[in-house]
This record gives sequence, structure tokens and C-alpha cells, in this order.
Amino acid sequence: MARLGSWIEPHPTGIYVKPADAWVDPSLPQPRALVTHGHADHARGGHGTVWATPETLAIMGVRYGDQNGCEVAYGQSVTVGDVEVSFVPAGHVLGSAQIILDWKGERVVVSGDYKRRPDPTCEPFLPVKCDIFITEATFGLPVFHHPETGSEIDKLLMRLADNPDRCVLVGAYALGKAQRVIAEARRRGHSQPIYYHGALERLCNLYQEQGIDLGELRPVAGADKKDMMGHLVLCPPGALNDRWSRRLPDPITAAASGWMRIRQRARQKNVELPLIISDHADWGELTDTILEIAPKEVWITHGREDALMHWCMTRQIKARELNMVGYDDDEDDG
Repeated sequence: MARLGSWIEPHPTGIYVKPADAWVDPSLPQPRALVTHGHADHARGGHGTVWATPETLAIMGVRYGDQNGCEVAYGQSVTVGDVEVSFVPAGHVLGSAQIILDWKGERVVVSGDYKRRPDPTCEPFLPVKCDIFITEATFGLPVFHHPETGSEIDKLLMRLADNPDRCVLVGAYALGKAQRVIAEARRRGHSQPIYYHGALERLCNLYQEQGIDLGELRPVAGADKKDMMGHLVLCPPGALNDRWSRRLPDPITAAASGWMRIRQRARQKNVELPLIISDHADWGELTDTILEIAPKEVWITHGREDALMHWCMTRQIKARELNMVGYDDDEDDG
């Protein structure tokens, strides 16, 4: 009898689906690529044909130029080779999807990156029963428990209100995190203009073109220091302590990431206001999701594979580490 999932071959550079002759999130150019979402460690340029959600293809277009893309909307099914392929929301960033692979009565779900917290900038995660669930484990340690997003945004807005002669400079990943911080601040009643580093402009514009309301945004370039007093300013994490920030009015440095749970990381980055806002599932969400889906096997990728595999094994859930490379757990994408 064939081993469960014998038609799926994990490689260090991606997951090869043999009866489809296609790869999921390959890190090297391939003739056929199924892409879960637009982050650069999952979506690369140079593929022959790309199957992805319309939003992910739009993001790839901004980053890599026009793709030879096949749009697959949420809930839609297409046939690739001999495999039925469908995409459902992953709740990670705009357009992010879990890829469902059905072949000869077996179902494999490749979750990509995902989270279970509500996010006004993307569709919520949809649990799907399957035989094999391929899960990330970025925050796959029991120490990681993300607080409520609203409480972190309240901390940010209170610090801003308490310092009207300064600005709060938030380091946030350019795709997904920056737009989420803006949208969450709007939900908490912050209606003032928000300033941004030029590196965020194209993706913020794309989100707004896709119907995500971010309110009034202004570029830092050309703005006067006095104009930015009492305002939020967003930038990529790498620009937090860059010479660029000298043009700002005495900035209070903040960073939005699940890694801000680790105080040492915040100190290393010279972050005065750590905001624990993650676009990945925390430990409880990872384990609850596995219990909810109840797969026969769990395959674990990029992150803290050992701890999650041990958790599975103690509950008689067959688990396997994939040991893939090129999928980051960097704090910038936390």
C-alpha cells in the first residue's frame, strides 16, 4: 500500500506535486508554480506559469513585473495536471491562501503562512479537513502567545497622544504588516493623516486599489518636520535607525512584530515601544488549528519544528519535519 502523501515530494527549495508536475512556493524558477502569498520567501519571479489568487498576482506584479498568471479566486477549483487545486483564505496578508490538493481520494492542504486573529486587510483563515496538513511553525514554541491586537494599537495611540511635539515611528514589514497597522489604527478611531517612508508607497497604493481603506496617507518626502508632530510615521524595519529618520520630529521608535515578545530583540533594535502584532499564528493557534482540522499527518515547515512535532507525537498525531530552506522566520516578517 502506498504511503500517505507519496505523490507530494518536499524538497529544500519547495514542495513538488508529482501528478501536477508543479511546485508549491518554489524558491527557484519553475515551469509551474502554485503560490500561497506574495511575501518574497514564498513568491519568487521567473516562473513559467503561476497559479495564485488575483491579489497575490497583483502583488507579484508590483514586485517582479507582470506574471504569466492564472488567477484562482477563493473557493474556485482548477485542474493542474491530474490534480484538483483550490485556494482558500489563510488570513496572513492580502490574497494569502492555503492551497488544497486533491488526488485519488487524498487531500493535502499546504497552509503557507497563516494566522487566526481578525485582520481588516485580508480574509480570515478557513480551516479545511484533510489527510495531510502542511503547517508553518514560525512561533512554534509555548512561550509565544500574542496579545489582542487592539490593546497593542491602543498602546501606540496613547503614546502618540502623550507626545504631541514628537512623532511615533513604527517599523513594519512593507507587505501586510504596514497596511494592517494603519487599518487597525483607523478601526480604533485614529483619523489623522499617517506618514510613510517611500518604500511603502507602492504596496499601500495596491492595497487601496484592492478596496482596503487606509485613510489619508502622506509621504515623508517633502513634508516639514513640524507637519509630522503628533502623527504616526511608518517605515520598513530596516529604516528605524537609519539616517532617514533624522528628518522626523524627535521620533519615538516602535516596531510591530510577533518577535517583540522577546525583549532582547527589542533592545537590539533600539525599539522604545515594542508592539506585539504578528501576522503568524502563535503557539496556541498552531495547536488549536491542528486539533480542529484533525489531519492524519502533520508536516511542519520553517520555524520551530522540533517543539510542534513533539506536541503532535505526544497526542498520537503523526508528524514530520520538512527541513526546507529559504523560508524566513526573520523578525521583519513576524
